[in-house]
Amino acid sequence: MYGANSGVLASTMVRLWGAMPVVMALALALCQPAAASTETLPEAQSQRERGAAEAVARSTAHPQLPGSRLRGEGKLRFFGLGIYQARLWTSSSFRADQALDHPVVLELTYLRDFEGDSIAQRSLDEMRRAGSLSEAQAQRWLAAMRRVFPDVRSGERVTGLHQPGQGVSFWIDGRPLGEIADPEFGRRFLGIWLSPSTSQPGLRLSLLGLATSGSL
Repeated sequence: MYGANSGVLASTMVRLWGAMPVVMALALALCQPAAASTETLPEAQSQRERGAAEAVARSTAHPQLPGSRLRGEGKLRFFGLGIYQARLWTSSSFRADQALDHPVVLELTYLRDFEGDSIAQRSLDEMRRAGSLSEAQAQRWLAAMRRVFPDVRSGERVTGLHQPGQGVSFWIDGRPLGEIADPEFGRRFLGIWLSPSTSQPGLRLSLLGLATSGSL
């Protein structure tokens, strides 16, 4: 790995180092205002378009929850890799400190492919954070999630509508997947994202629209 090639490598590095003033001069020339101005306008226009799209999204009710509005959104990352983009819709009477007592729509747009069985198992692991579960209850919920949750591909959107006292209904890209009609399941499942015991407190604050204030 080192041997005879080390002299060639050292010589090459010296030549590159000696050329650094020239390289820096070229870089500075490319960064002059005249050149930058050709890129600024499209970028600013793109930012305005994104801002307008976000404003429309926030003012538009989710089809599964009439009268709702987009409360907040955030991205889940794992070791720097994007997992999904999450968005939360709530009604006008929603209170962040009673998040699990309100009807809400949680939408996850996946950024990677996942098997439905893996999603179900991970969900159960996260639901245990809110408190212990009997083995019988855990197995019932795991079986129900395996029945409902599909394999997902990057770009697909999974939606869950939580109705307190009823449970959770699920869709993928607008197509019904099924319902888990268990009120306690609904609270534990939404608690993965909205409970103070969540493993992702930063994402929780973003979804609840509290990321800037950091308080309830």
